[in-house]
Amino acid sequence: MELFRETCLKCSKVITQAYSTSFTLGIKTLHQKFHAPIYAIYGFVRCADEIVDTFHAYDKRKLLADFKHQTFEAIESGISLNPVLHAFQCVVKEYSIDICYIEAFLESMEMDLDDQVYDCSLYSEYIYGSAEVVGLMCLKVFCEGDEAMFERLKKPACSLGAAFQKVNFLRDMRSDYDERGRVYFPQVDYQSFNNNSKAAIEADIMNDFDAAYVGIMALPRTARMGVYLAYVYYLKLFRKIQSLPATHILKERVRVPDNKKLALLLGSYLRYRLNAI
Repeated sequence: MELFRETCLKCSKVITQAYSTSFTLGIKTLHQKFHAPIYAIYGFVRCADEIVDTFHAYDKRKLLADFKHQTFEAIESGISLNPVLHAFQCVVKEYSIDICYIEAFLESMEMDLDDQVYDCSLYSEYIYGSAEVVGLMCLKVFCEGDEAMFERLKKPACSLGAAFQKVNFLRDMRSDYDERGRVYFPQVDYQSFNNNSKAAIEADIMNDFDAAYVGIMALPRTARMGVYLAYVYYLKLFRKIQSLPATHILKERVRVPDNKKLALLLGSYLRYRLNAI
């Protein structure tokens, strides 16, 4: 069983490395003991996200329903022949991750199966389920059973997840609309999206970043560097988006080049070694 478990955890690592260079960099700078569980969480989240965003030639509703059923079956039985789900259920059990977070995440994925007009309430529900609960799952790992710490850092963890997701929404605004017919931001019309509506969204995102930073500084040092690196990467991406007009966002996907990511890593590591973070 241990060989099977280790092999399943490696599968989630491969998925993370294939899909996200930024999160892979962040995970590598966490303490070694956190690598496997965070890879397992990312692998689970990525598979569900791929179903609703990518598998257009298949019955996505059925695929997601099957994935959801297999997820809870794996958690209940303690085993799955799906390596991603086996790795994930191991982490859920080891770190006592609340089932309500997993339910909320999968409910948000289900929301992506339908054409939605996102009012403020639905937008908040989607952000919570698709991003904030992922931050809470990771926080469960970082706190290693310290419930008092978890309760103190819940709100900042939610803010960080929300900031990341909202930046993704801005970055992917054109592809979300062209490929999926989605505009996540409430009361924003894609055709009339302008600098004023963009600035209002950015002010909200900046509030999330500010709230998240306080929590990052209160994390154990074993987790702080990796989370801080993800934070500075997304902040860099956000600042780049901020500097561009709304018309550019609707034409081209903004990204941070790999050499810039490496510079952010080196700068973050230096600050960490100097006890500046």
